This record gives sequence, structure tokens and C-alpha cells, in this order.
Amino acid sequence: MLRGDYFAYTFGAIRARRARAFLTALGIGVGVAAVVVLTSIGATLQRYVISEFTQFGTNIIGVQPGKSQTFGGSVGAINSLRPLTIEDALALERVPYSTSVVPFVQGNADVEARGRVRRVLVNATGPDMARAFSFNIAIGSFLPRDDPTAPRAVAVLGAKMRTELYGDTNPLGTLLRVGGERYRVIGVMEAKGNMLGIDLDDTIYIPAARGLALFNRVGLFEIDVLYAQGVSAEEVVSGIKRIMMARHGREDFTLVTQQEMLDTLGSILNVLTFAVGALGGISLLVGGVGIFTIMTIAVRERTSEIGLLCALGSRREQILLLFLGEAVLLAALGGIGGLALGLAIVGLIALLAPTLPVSTPILFVLLAEGIAVSIGLISGVLPALRASRLEPVDALHTE
Repeated sequence: MLRGDYFAYTFGAIRARRARAFLTALGIGVGVAAVVVLTSIGATLQRYVISEFTQFGTNIIGVQPGKSQTFGGSVGAINSLRPLTIEDALALERVPYSTSVVPFVQGNADVEARGRVRRVLVNATGPDMARAFSFNIAIGSFLPRDDPTAPRAVAVLGAKMRTELYGDTNPLGTLLRVGGERYRVIGVMEAKGNMLGIDLDDTIYIPAARGLALFNRVGLFEIDVLYAQGVSAEEVVSGIKRIMMARHGREDFTLVTQQEMLDTLGSILNVLTFAVGALGGISLLVGGVGIFTIMTIAVRERTSEIGLLCALGSRREQILLLFLGEAVLLAALGGIGGLALGLAIVGLIALLAPTLPVSTPILFVLLAEGIAVSIGLISGVLPALRASRLEPVDALHTE
């Protein structure tokens, strides 16, 4: 059988049973589309989360209270002989190549102004926070450089916080209460948006020492050290350890670099993307069962046709290749249709959610199509073998 005749026969067999071929290819197509859509969602989630974490830069080292344990988590201030203090933050300003040192204390508290009360996230921090993390001031100024251990009772409002409490009125110079204590408003931040579901605009900023007293804490939640671009993180970590060990007498703190966190986060999200892709792959297996079933039926229905081909001189290897080719072609056509459908759905998602960094991993697209063809090949092996092993005389007698 000539190569042209081989392809013509295979396409003709599929065209002769269009409805059956369409339904068979549909099973594979749905599986490929599921893989494309799910892996695209996983990749989009990965890019979104990483972009959220890196919007403040990657040259950040977090100093947390407590020494990391075997399982990798910081036990916090509970197991720390000495909590992180304002004095620790001041000492870390001497770390080589550090550009900003930002202490943090966080908690929720009631904020009251002009007869309105809101319970919001209170960020107690240092005067370098806005510059270090690229927060802009809309009006007024950020926290002043007061005595770090006894700062004035001043506050800076987030953009949404200002709108909810003051509307369009200028709040500068007014008094409000945070957790029952009076503070004077000295500034309002520009809108920053959300980060992983946290509204960065619905908050208030007060000095770190005031936050320790407000939340009745003996130590800081974290100290972030930002260092110059192009400097080795290991060199900065070494400087932080040297100063903290000198102050605490032991390594009772945990250092977390932004790059380490991003690497760990990336690994977790890669596994997640692969897992959701594998879930979509289950549909491909179902489509493979459909191809096996249809090809088995096709062999039974076309037994006399196989006998005639054998009588005309077709070898068993040619009969085998004919039915294998039909199975692979069905799977390939279904895979192409599934790719088109999946990419169309991904495009629709990008259209409906333009702020999401929607992307489709090319590797998974090629893998899905390759698996589809492989499944078609594997599913068609047994029916094709059965067809090639039919005796010509017996096959012709079945008519």
C-alpha cells in the first residue's frame, strides 16, 4: 500500500463515521482543554503571588524572634530568651550595605474619629517604612524621626481609612483615637491597593514604640532590613548575625531572606501547577478509554473489510498501521481541538480579569498534545493487533 493510499484510507474511515469520530475526539479534546486551562490558572496564580511579594523588592531580610526549629517555622517570641526590641532595630542600622531598617508591630484596634468607629489593621513601624517599601504620601508627611523609644502620638491614615472616617475633609491636624488613646493625624497615604487579599489602604500607621504599648507586647513582630542592590545577601546576613549575636548572646532569632522565601514559594506553586495539570490529565485517560472502545467496535464492524484488504495483498503490518493511524489521528484531532478550546477559555479569562498576569505554560501545552497522541497510540494497539491477526478467509465469511 502506497503512503498516499494509507493516509487516504485512514481519513476516509474517519469521514465515513463523522459523528462517532467527533464524539471520540471530543473526549480527548476535553481532557486537553482541561489541562491547558488548569495549568494556565496554576501558572497565573504563581505569577500573581510572586509579583505581589516582589512589589516591595527582593533585597529584604526579615529578622524574626525565636530560632527556627527542625520543621522550619519560627517559634516566635514564646521561645525567645530576648524579644526583638527598638534598640535591636537601631543597632541593625550599622549593618554594612543596609539602606533602611524597619521595625514592625501589627494588630487590630478600633479607630474612632468624628463619631465614626472602624476596626482596622494598625501598623506600628518606623519612619523609614514609606520610603523603604515605595509607599507615597498623598498629603502631609509620614512618621517623623522622634525619639524611637518615646515618640509622639501621631498617626498616618491609609487612603481608604481617610475616606471612611473623614470623607473629602482634610484630616491633617485632627485628633482621633486608636485603641482608646489619642493621636494627631499628620499624613495620608496614596492608594496602594490589595496584596494577597489584604487591603493596604484600610489601615493606620503609628510609631513602633506606641504599637508595643497599644498591644501590650514586649517585643517587635519583625525587623526588616533592606540592603543595596547588587550586594550579596549572604554578606548582609553575616552582618546581621554578628550584631544580633553580640546583643543577645546567642542565636535566638531567625533570618529570612526574600529570595529564599520566593524560591520556596515558587517550588510550592510549581507543585500546585503540576497537580492541577495532573487532575486535568484524568480526562485524557477517560478519552483514551473512549478511543479503545470505539476502535474495538470498528474492528468488529469492519471485519469483512479487513479480510478483503488481506485478500488483495495487504500485509498484517499494514493492517496494524491502518488502525493504529486511525486511533492516533482521532487523538491528534481531538488534541488540536482541545488546545484551541483551552486557549480560547484562557483568553476569555484574561479579558474578564485584565489585572491578572494570565499565561499558558508552553511546556504543558506540548505535553498535553503529546500525551493525547500517545494515549491514542496505546488505546489503538489492542484493536489494531486484533485486526491484523484476522485470517482473510474467516474475515470474508463474516459478511
